[in-house]
Amino acid sequence: MGKINKLLISNRGEIAVRIIRSAKELGIKTVAVFSEPDRDSLHVKMADEAYALGGVTSAESYLDTSKILTACKELKVDAIHPGYGFLSENAQFADLVRAAGIIFVGPSSKAIELMGSKLAAKETVKDFGVPLVPGMDEPITDVPKAEAIAKEIGFPVLIKASAGGGGKGMRIVNNPEEFVEQMERAVSEAISAFGDGAVFIEKFVTNPKHIEVQVIGDEHGNIIHLFERECSIQRRHQKVLEEAPSAIINEEKRKMLGEAAVNVAKSCGYYGAGTVEFIYDDQGNFYFLEMNTRLQVEHPVTEMITGIDLVKEQINIAEGNTLSFKQEDLKINGHSLELRVYAEDPKSNFLPDIGKLQTYRRPQGPGVRLDDGFEEGMEVSVHYDPMIAKLIVHAENRDAAIDKMDRAISEFKISGIETTLAFGKFAINHPVFRDGSFTTKFVDEHFEPSLLEDLQEDEKQIAALIASWHHGQNKQQVLSVNGEKSNWRNRLI
Repeated sequence: MGKINKLLISNRGEIAVRIIRSAKELGIKTVAVFSEPDRDSLHVKMADEAYALGGVTSAESYLDTSKILTACKELKVDAIHPGYGFLSENAQFADLVRAAGIIFVGPSSKAIELMGSKLAAKETVKDFGVPLVPGMDEPITDVPKAEAIAKEIGFPVLIKASAGGGGKGMRIVNNPEEFVEQMERAVSEAISAFGDGAVFIEKFVTNPKHIEVQVIGDEHGNIIHLFERECSIQRRHQKVLEEAPSAIINEEKRKMLGEAAVNVAKSCGYYGAGTVEFIYDDQGNFYFLEMNTRLQVEHPVTEMITGIDLVKEQINIAEGNTLSFKQEDLKINGHSLELRVYAEDPKSNFLPDIGKLQTYRRPQGPGVRLDDGFEEGMEVSVHYDPMIAKLIVHAENRDAAIDKMDRAISEFKISGIETTLAFGKFAINHPVFRDGSFTTKFVDEHFEPSLLEDLQEDEKQIAALIASWHHGQNKQQVLSVNGEKSNWRNRLI
């Protein structure tokens, strides 16, 4: 450990850009790595140096540890920041980096390994007073034995791949009759996705919310939390819209969640930035779900309400320093929302889209932040994650933040590909989002593609009327349309 002078970011896109910016503010030289499709990408242009990994796929580039370590050696790099995804939660990579005499901006490989297995994580935290969902504490592949355990727990149950993530190897079973089929599917999918068919079974929490807590610790034993984030609006078990703080968590529950999250971190001797995820039921009970041993995609909403730059703090910790603040120094300032803008078509079951960004005009104004890695004219590739940008807003309270997000979405102009912008506008204006009662079932229970068609048609009509007014026609006509509830809003009530 020691002062970092040159940092390599073993990632791409918006997170690479975001890390480069913080590193530059600290006076640290930056190195970007890139695959062939990313040769002209924004993170490559912004870094002080860039290294071609070659290849097209992730396996040929961003997941190739030997190429990344060769780049570090050739360019005399002091440290690697893995961002998220790719190698960020690969314990072996962390060990290889440190063995090469390079600082790994992240936790110990032991913590990564322990928290990387859901069963190992549950075993690790169980003696630290962390609430756990009723269920198994060991993996199983024996179908008849698993069925008997499921009946003891009581339906509905959730079958989960032990090595899983992103919803793969996960099945909800509502009754005994469908258990065997769903178990076999979960095991098969887990083997295909992770090379490990081990699953575990736990009680399925109905009407759940997904609440997570940002934690951060140093190598001197200091661990604190930076409050919670609400991440319940998801599609295919992947988050789309996040906010901080949660609309339904009071101060008493916030303290309990924070203490539980800190205890999870203590259980594995954690240092660096990490996130502890909880499932939260309609009775106010919460249960440990998993720990992500890296920076989260949605970390900006925490930064907005606390004023803490988490990337700078990660670098500070990696240099061997103590945390630059204490728990009592932190307080929640206002409210923040983040919309993940994906190259997906919500009108076609969120099917990924590719193509050229023919129009790409960023929203601006007070309290609006955009973390992205694209520019107008760039191609959205089939080879990587379809996220284009993260649109983040901050305001004095939740209602103001929602209104600001509504305005920012309207300002964000993208053409050439389908995006989730219209879905974001739909979601934040839905009554159950406005009152905070939404759950992880939001998309299944409240969304249908035709609602977006109504929304887009209303917006086109209003835009046309405003254009007509600007050409000297009837202003009153515009006012009457704006004052009338649109069809899509009527259908939400």
